[in-house]
Amino acid sequence: MITGDILGERARLSPDAVALIHVPTRLQFTYAELNRRALQCARVWTDLCSLVPGDRVCILSENRVEYVDAFWAAGKSGIVLVPLGTRSTAHELHQILADCGPRCLMYSARYATLARELHQLVAFEHLISLDAKDSVPNALSYVQAIDRVSPDPLAPRLQPEDIFCLLYTSGTTGRPKGVMIPHRQIAWNAYNTVVSWQLRQTDRVQVYTPMYHAGGLTVFMTPLFAIGGSIVLHDGFDTAEVLQALRDYECTILFGVPTIFKMLLDSPEFASLDFSHLRWCASGGAPLPLQLLRAYQERGLIFRQGYGLTEVGVNCFAISDEDTPRKPGSIGKPMMFTEAKLVGPEGNQIATNEVGELCLRGPHVCRGYWNNPAATAQVLDAERWFHTGDLARCDEDGFFYIAGRSKDMIISGGVNIYPAEIEKELLDHPAVAEVSVMGTTDEKWGEVPVAFVALKSGASASDLELIEFLRPRINKIKLPRQVIFIGALPRNAYGKVLKLELQDRLKQDRLKNDRLQNLKSGFASGSDAATPERKSF
Repeated sequence: MITGDILGERARLSPDAVALIHVPTRLQFTYAELNRRALQCARVWTDLCSLVPGDRVCILSENRVEYVDAFWAAGKSGIVLVPLGTRSTAHELHQILADCGPRCLMYSARYATLARELHQLVAFEHLISLDAKDSVPNALSYVQAIDRVSPDPLAPRLQPEDIFCLLYTSGTTGRPKGVMIPHRQIAWNAYNTVVSWQLRQTDRVQVYTPMYHAGGLTVFMTPLFAIGGSIVLHDGFDTAEVLQALRDYECTILFGVPTIFKMLLDSPEFASLDFSHLRWCASGGAPLPLQLLRAYQERGLIFRQGYGLTEVGVNCFAISDEDTPRKPGSIGKPMMFTEAKLVGPEGNQIATNEVGELCLRGPHVCRGYWNNPAATAQVLDAERWFHTGDLARCDEDGFFYIAGRSKDMIISGGVNIYPAEIEKELLDHPAVAEVSVMGTTDEKWGEVPVAFVALKSGASASDLELIEFLRPRINKIKLPRQVIFIGALPRNAYGKVLKLELQDRLKQDRLKNDRLQNLKSGFASGSDAATPERKSF
């Protein structure tokens, strides 16, 4: 019977191997030690809090060993873990809590104030403080609690389809939805990543992306625990600390989102770092700019681009070291026993090198959305194909390339425009650091592209300069009708651009333009109206 208790199985096989190194304290934990901690955490839930399989426990914390305890305790007990985003407000988290109905909240001292606010809104039956010093009344001390329980194994009758955790989507395009991650999905993603990415027992990988995201939990932690490798755990991302730990612990794989790889590249320590122990780098979470890829390749590093969604397992494709340089920008081929197809607007399968919506099917797909059958039906069809909403193409060799989100696609005069192709070209301009392209309504064309651009520090460029830079590179219908300069693109903790914030900014700019035009119209006296000035954004 397959369950998500990968830690327990690895502890049985390799009890004395180093499973985790905690960077802030430099403490190391074997698989046997971590397994004992996870069993005690599960016992705290069942013996002291009277929780039963199916109950929900929320956790609000930075990355830490106790977070790992709670994750694997869910795999042993059948109790459902619900990670909470630490950057969210009490109002935002209240929506999640109202949806999932948790009985218990675990939290760290760093977020005790937010925990108090949530407790006033929800009134949890149980509060568990992960730190000794705490100011929340009636909270149970985790350190003291684990001393009161035994590490004896639990014996719940767990099934592959039982829910391991609820991971709420980031909400970059709407209200967060709770993704039901079953034990089967956790296990399959781990095993298939090991096989398809060819991970090794000697691999050592840093985890610094937030563990309230699927990326922090399952991109490498669960696969490496399956093969018996080691995780180097940071409590968050700090450029100098990450590079120091990369060197000190001779990590073999470096994972991050493009924003992180850009920050590492810009660090003064990067140029002198010895990368001889690094097998390859892996980027995910957002499209990888080709110039960033080239910068790492110039250092002799192999750079793989990954692809996945919370709903379908964070690792869905694989590409070999040999194929990476000859297929730049490709996410590779579907992993073993993963089916992928591209469909057009009518659901018809499309031809080679045409862009269509990516659909995935396999044992790594989630059960759907918690308490939301309507949303589940929109993404999971009758044949269990998951419609990702991502646009992709497949070349003649079977390699896939992401073109963008279907919701982001711009239809201008009947022509499909994919923002990613405009963004890719703009990022080749020497002054451009970041760019995000989206559509806005237009009376003549229906929609036209607008580019939000963040310039590099000390660099300068005008909107007309960027348009002229694009003109020989793309079809004129794809040229942005407006360039809005912005200090930095708004992103969530996992590096994804917050499109809703950009849409709000676009609406504000349009309102300002409308007011300006109305004001100028009021000054026009029936003869020649004042010539509108070109707005510099």
